[in-house]
Amino acid sequence: MGSREEAEQFQLFVRQQWGPLLRTAYLLTGDRTTAEDLVQSALEKTHRRWDRILRRDAPEIYVRRVMINTATSWWRRRRPLEVPLLASDVAAAPDPYAQVEQRQQLVAALRQLPPRTQAVLVLRYLEDRSEAEAARILGCSIGSVKSQASRGLARLRAQFVAEASYSPALRLKGEPA
Repeated sequence: MGSREEAEQFQLFVRQQWGPLLRTAYLLTGDRTTAEDLVQSALEKTHRRWDRILRRDAPEIYVRRVMINTATSWWRRRRPLEVPLLASDVAAAPDPYAQVEQRQQLVAALRQLPPRTQAVLVLRYLEDRSEAEAARILGCSIGSVKSQASRGLARLRAQFVAEASYSPALRLKGEPA
């Protein structure tokens, strides 16, 4: 296969996969700009080995694995410092954008989990992949995916239960104020 044909295949792959890759990257990073940087970085790393990746017939899995590893590396290098809000900073009025806020809080809570757990939850529940697919993308066993998902969901539930006790936006329907 010539390098021109490989370049065309790579360009086609990028056009077809940009949206799904960007969505995964956003869920891993929590920021659109950083997500775009992550996808570009992963595609750049992938482009260097494109001829070998094509022989494996799994470029999507390879790129996702590169994205997850790169995001993990970035996360380790620059952990964001967060300033917790005081109880007095929370508005008492009902929020008409509760669903949007809840989604943002979910993404923020997801970002506080270890990178491997984030990757498992993103692949399993936000990209709706099977345990087998997630295990193949992450290069681990199905049991590992199950245990990481279980631990990650438990941590998210615990965090949301704690936040719901003082945040009106996170209270469940019918739950007393």
